[in-house]
Amino acid sequence: MTDTRSDNEPARTDADMLARFQNSRKRPPCSDTLGMRLTEVEQATKRIRMDFDVPQMFANPTGAVQGGFIAAMLDEAMSTCCIIASNVTMTAPTLEMKTSYLRRLMPGPAHVEATILKWGRSAAFMEAECFDEDGRLVAKATATALPMPFKRLS
Repeated sequence: MTDTRSDNEPARTDADMLARFQNSRKRPPCSDTLGMRLTEVEQATKRIRMDFDVPQMFANPTGAVQGGFIAAMLDEAMSTCCIIASNVTMTAPTLEMKTSYLRRLMPGPAHVEATILKWGRSAAFMEAECFDEDGRLVAKATATALPMPFKRLS
């Protein structure tokens, strides 16, 4: 990954970055809707883990979580991974994402691990995996995103 920090901006430790996100008052409502909680940050390996408390209202008629919500969880983790990897100076809107569903996910605890595979000037390549509460792989996604300076649009 290209270092996107300015020379005079101090790097944050993994623990500091985790605390910053866990204590943020600017948390987007979509993160709350998904029941997301950032639980691990490994900046050196460009990896994060998010835990989710998946609500019953995400279930389809069979009782399993509808795939679009799983895709949103995977996308949320990959996007956050980009923001953290840039020391909160960049964002990376998703240009495309491929999701493979391997087994059903039931409402309740789940987690997603996301990693940046390559960060360039015009594209970031990421992957994420979703696991159920027993640690079984539920879905896997790969994505391409567009790195750009972080700024709120509203």
